[in-house]
Amino acid sequence: MPNATTLTLAQMLIARRSLTPDDDGCQNILANRLANTGFHNEHLRFGNVCNLWARRGNTAPLVCFAGHTDVVPTGPLAQWESDPFTPVVRDGKLYGRGAADMKTSLAAFITAIEAFIADHPDHKGSIALLITSDEEGPATEGTVKVVEMLKARGEAIDYCIVGEPTCTDVLGDTIKNGRRGSLSGNLTVKGIQGHIAYPHLASNPIHLVAPAIAELAQATWDTGNEYFPPTTWHISNINGGTGATNVIPGEVNLLFNFRFSTASTVESLKERVHAILDRHQLNYTLSWELSGKPYLTPKGDLADALSSAIREVTDVNATLSTSGGTSDGRFIADICPQLVEFGPCNATIHKLNEHVEVADIERLSDIYRLTLKNLLDRK
Repeated sequence: MPNATTLTLAQMLIARRSLTPDDDGCQNILANRLANTGFHNEHLRFGNVCNLWARRGNTAPLVCFAGHTDVVPTGPLAQWESDPFTPVVRDGKLYGRGAADMKTSLAAFITAIEAFIADHPDHKGSIALLITSDEEGPATEGTVKVVEMLKARGEAIDYCIVGEPTCTDVLGDTIKNGRRGSLSGNLTVKGIQGHIAYPHLASNPIHLVAPAIAELAQATWDTGNEYFPPTTWHISNINGGTGATNVIPGEVNLLFNFRFSTASTVESLKERVHAILDRHQLNYTLSWELSGKPYLTPKGDLADALSSAIREVTDVNATLSTSGGTSDGRFIADICPQLVEFGPCNATIHKLNEHVEVADIERLSDIYRLTLKNLLDRK
């Protein structure tokens, strides 16, 4: 059985009902522990979102651990084997909402930092934590706002580890060293509404846009690169018509999304979409929403330090991956040249009976501690 320190802290955090955007006191628990090891804590509230920026030291390099205290809704309580906010250890697993995403990582951050400082009180550089309660929600008042504040006062981060659950089969098998960008479009194509028996008096926008949809769906936007798969374009919603079978609609609305790599830019994707729509001579309006740009950390000091720590603790050789959706790393990458994500196995995140292996909890803390040692230990 591992040392109970990290497990106990994880249980304390899981017991807090921190449904987005509510922090429910989680950040105070973390801040109190950090204050005991010399951290200066800044509690930053934007709107109804709680954020914590905690830093120890004023010299470079700055190693930052980032994460979130908020969790997604539980789903049907009756389908949980135990109360999602009453952490339970059963059959070698810790159950509870947020166990994997990502309160175990938060607990491991704290105990790793405490152990590292105890062993290396005169370490070089600085250590920080950036914690929000707005990652699972709109993500407009959390990490992005803290990053804007840090940028405005010239406070850069050299290395950042986001504690998102990244592993697939065993602890240590996957490090996320980048994420694809997400660019959404809201397209409305206009026609002329009319009686379906008199098509010559109407213009069907669904028929008009269909060839353009086919071209967009078949387009090769890029071929990806060493770290990213090719960029993809998909329609997520399409709506047109009045509900009647005898009316040609006057317009059709489509929602679509790009998941794009560093091989493309926001501007190039927009330009190509507009060119296709214009070539088909459509009467349309199109608005765009950029949820996040892609980011990439090639092999280097941070990936090497983390990979080495994983290998030492688990005897697993980690694979670098850019798969999955977006994370708050997309904001932090704006002020941090080397950023990766690493945390426990992700098989049960956002699911009923979310859990992590108890045996992995202290090992995760050890990995974070050894990564700090690899980056900040004075030689």
